[in-house]
Amino acid sequence: MSVSLYYSAHRTTPLTEVEAAFVARIVTAHTTSFPYDDEESLYLYDRGDVDPQEVVAGSTKMPFQPDRLMPVVVHVLDSVTELRRAVPDAEWRVHMDDLDIPWDDTEGYALPGMRDAGLIHGF
Repeated sequence: MSVSLYYSAHRTTPLTEVEAAFVARIVTAHTTSFPYDDEESLYLYDRGDVDPQEVVAGSTKMPFQPDRLMPVVVHVLDSVTELRRAVPDAEWRVHMDDLDIPWDDTEGYALPGMRDAGLIHGF
């Protein structure tokens, strides 16, 4: 059984050209800096045709290896935090299967202890 992180933003107006450029830059930067070539990274769907109010949506399958899980979670949640800050006036939902990931105005999207060095490095 796999676990995935899902992220989406809805609003009544489509992304502006400037917002779309910010989103594209964030995706490129975070995909390039992703720590594992053989794992899923930030992945956005092309879903505007399905739901025009869904301006950003995507998912990332989490790795099975315990030593890779926290680095991937941190990287993807940091990426989604940047996306939300680039499109702040949308209604965002971020969840790992049935678990909603809370938003914090200072820290962004985070899970308790996710920046704990022992968890990140599997100690």
